[in-house]
Amino acid sequence: MGMIRALLIPAALLALSTGWGLNAAHAADSPDGEEAERAERWKELQHALFGDRKIQDGSAWLGIEAPARALDAALVPVSLTVKGDQAIKGIYLVIDNNPGPLAGHFIFGPQGDPRSLKLRVRVNAYTYVHAVAETRDNQLFSAARFVKAAGGCSAPAGADEQQAMQDIGHIKLRLMQPFAAGKPMEAQLMIRHPNFNGMQMNQATRLYTPAMFIRTIDVSYNGAPVMHLDSDISLSSDPVISFGFIPPQKGQLKVLVRDTKDSTFGQSFDVPAPAG
Repeated sequence: MGMIRALLIPAALLALSTGWGLNAAHAADSPDGEEAERAERWKELQHALFGDRKIQDGSAWLGIEAPARALDAALVPVSLTVKGDQAIKGIYLVIDNNPGPLAGHFIFGPQGDPRSLKLRVRVNAYTYVHAVAETRDNQLFSAARFVKAAGGCSAPAGADEQQAMQDIGHIKLRLMQPFAAGKPMEAQLMIRHPNFNGMQMNQATRLYTPAMFIRTIDVSYNGAPVMHLDSDISLSSDPVISFGFIPPQKGQLKVLVRDTKDSTFGQSFDVPAPAG
């Protein structure tokens, strides 16, 4: 993907993350008071992540879908869509009330198609989820969705650690449409990784499992960048990510995953997939 800077959470954002639980505990009981707290939280996060850059309303063409009340706070599905011909350089996914609010930063390469993204995340408390799109002329646009879920960040990654570690690094890819050269396609990427975030307790030892989670994912097509993801602790266990790409001809889609232990996992897939 070239010299793409790794995700570095600003110190100001870390300070906000550690202090927010206490602030939220003292939020006003009225709905208006809660909304004011949430608006202030988003204002602080904007400054921590984007400085003084202006963020415009993009809800007319930037879509974010998530369940109003999640069935499983550790596996909350989020869908991001871009309508029209907006020239998108990247998309930030921010889960306001999570301990690590910046869940991911997607950067699109020349073979990437930013019009559709799907993934599963952990949600720690009732929160707004924000998508912030950055255009190629460096403008920022946002859309938001409110999600009712709690406890997703501390939920165990599996029945036990040993089970969660089985087949770590195994990668599967599923093409969602028939191949047609030069036409958009959607691919579903499945990665076996427990994504331990340091907040999960081992039920046998009663000790917290050390953090070990996916840090980056790079996808390329015949050597040309498709998508780069800088991730953090909010990505679900065994992540499933759907993304778009435009294959100019038959070729290979290559996936490279790196986690916080500096372990790397890679796999290449033929497009179109072999018959049978």
